[in-house]
Amino acid sequence: MTRRPLLLVDAPSLYFRAYFGIPESAARAPDGSPVNAVRGFLDMVAQLIRTRRPDRLVCALDYDWRPAWRVKLIPSYKAHRLAPGGGPSTEVVPENLETQVPLILEVLAAVGIPAIGAKGYEADDVLGTLATTQPGPVEVASGDRDLYQLIDDAKPVRLLYCGRGVAKLEDSDDAAVQAKYGVPAAGYADFAALRGDPSDGLPGVPGVGEKTAARLVSRYGTLDAMLAALDDPKAGFAPGLRGKLDAARDYLAVAPTVVKVARDVSLPDLDTTLPTAPVDGDTLLALAEKWNLAGPCRRLVDAISAGQALT
Repeated sequence: MTRRPLLLVDAPSLYFRAYFGIPESAARAPDGSPVNAVRGFLDMVAQLIRTRRPDRLVCALDYDWRPAWRVKLIPSYKAHRLAPGGGPSTEVVPENLETQVPLILEVLAAVGIPAIGAKGYEADDVLGTLATTQPGPVEVASGDRDLYQLIDDAKPVRLLYCGRGVAKLEDSDDAAVQAKYGVPAAGYADFAALRGDPSDGLPGVPGVGEKTAARLVSRYGTLDAMLAALDDPKAGFAPGLRGKLDAARDYLAVAPTVVKVARDVSLPDLDTTLPTAPVDGDTLLALAEKWNLAGPCRRLVDAISAGQALT
């Protein structure tokens, strides 16, 4: 019998998408408060449960979306997303989204779906640790391309890439990454470090684009091996490329640490089992009535209840 997957949900990735994908005017509580992010997030989780049929589920949270240890290595890391006049970890988040996040967590708690984070780490790191330490199969739902690096056909770990939404998710294995970027999933982080990623404030190596980055990773396997080859005059680098890579040595020495997700984050003990009924039905009913969330709460409950027949 094939074991059902552990579904790991990148909660910030999905609730940001929900907030910007559903107009505030289309989803409001009786007091006029917007609940568009809550509605969209709950419906996305319900759809993932219906279509992927997990028997375990965890939502990962950003306790630190811009960890100091990453910024110390690359100061530009996510700097473009800082709120003007705020501190070094104050992200630009719409106020009407920020107020909805606690409500999302309340609903998840009432249903019985754990949502966890770790001080000093991003949701990506929580996902990476769970994908590494929990029994497979594992499916990671996120719109973050960095998480291609978690794919592992042997375990297996797959990325359900939601860049175009949950309804159009891309179920990705190693072959999918190879086809899309020309590198294996295990080499994606080094590839991203070479190419750079404006969405994360990673500069990359000036003059090295996606095709060159893929060619280098395919040829040398790792950045360490590539840098070692730079010291060999017989390695066959074109003079211009050798010069670009040599000039970027300091950046390349630290970039992989920034790009690679942590896989050894200390996390609390948790029961990953997806319940087949809400653990606190009274609280869930009260939240649904207070915030005009009867529809999405019912769809989420129906989705977890449907899994009972599969156990």
